Amino acid sequence: MKYTQLGRTGLKVSRLVLGTMNFGPQTDEAGSHAIMDAALDAGINYFDTANVYGWGENKGRTEEIIGNWFAKGGERRDKVVLATKVYGNMAADGNAWPNHDKLSAVNIRRAVDASLKRLRTDHIDVYQFHHVDRRTPFEEIWQAIDVLVQQGKILYVGSSNFPGYKIAQANEIAARRGGTIGLVSEQCLYNLAERRAEMEVIPAAQEYGLGVIPWSPLHGGLLGGVIKKEVEGGRRAGGRAAAALADTAIRAQVQSYEDLLDKHGVEPGETALAWLLTRPGVTGPIVGPRTAEQLDSALRAVELELSEDLLTGLDEIFPGPGPSPEAFAW
Repeated sequence: MKYTQLGRTGLKVSRLVLGTMNFGPQTDEAGSHAIMDAALDAGINYFDTANVYGWGENKGRTEEIIGNWFAKGGERRDKVVLATKVYGNMAADGNAWPNHDKLSAVNIRRAVDASLKRLRTDHIDVYQFHHVDRRTPFEEIWQAIDVLVQQGKILYVGSSNFPGYKIAQANEIAARRGGTIGLVSEQCLYNLAERRAEMEVIPAAQEYGLGVIPWSPLHGGLLGGVIKKEVEGGRRAGGRAAAALADTAIRAQVQSYEDLLDKHGVEPGETALAWLLTRPGVTGPIVGPRTAEQLDSALRAVELELSEDLLTGLDEIFPGPGPSPEAFAW
């Protein structure tokens, strides 16, 4: 495994981030524990989750699965950089009691204690704001965070799904307050097929020293060889990939992508991950394996070297927006 610093911090993290969203809904506890053991054995030390994972009546279940894994000992907790998130409505029926969601100081305090209990740990390494809270000022948010840092319950703070201007606003207010490092990471939707983050989010993250953690690196399976799987095994795409392939232009684009990778003798999913590892500002993509085999495929991406010819071909098929502000200014 290769490692890098998380943004401007001294924290060293793996170039792949283990996403746990499938733990519970898709993968049972025993299977989830096996995947985490395999990830740790392979050198992945950055594990990402969220308080709402488990979904519906099982919100919080994913954190519980991770907590039970930590409780097995073997220095599991000490070896892991643990990241979870706050914001989501934790009510099973979706009807949150007032102040039981978003980023008020009241909910942040409540949510972190609940996550610590489920995770069976005394601290969270990277506590992330899952979404922007348009009604809570950052002065209040940072005041709540400062207390948690002083209490030793969290060490660093990250954002998720933030636009560039909110990254700037959050860190400028943190700097004015003094005594807080501000945001150190941003999780955003970013992959070959979805490159809008290059216009504002990634430049803002680089300017303020945030590590970029792309989620959905295969764009819901679209970049994982979906057409080839459909042809060879009759396995049809589902979810986001199926919706995208219904567009004939997108289907032709994905076919060109798969044809290019066939020419170069590389696998689609591994290539999509390896491409992200070449991008400026990217710490490491989140991989969310449902099985050990899917984890093995992701691990191979870390060692995959993409030729300049292949990188040029990928840019031709999936052109980015171009540098900011030129991409939208003229």
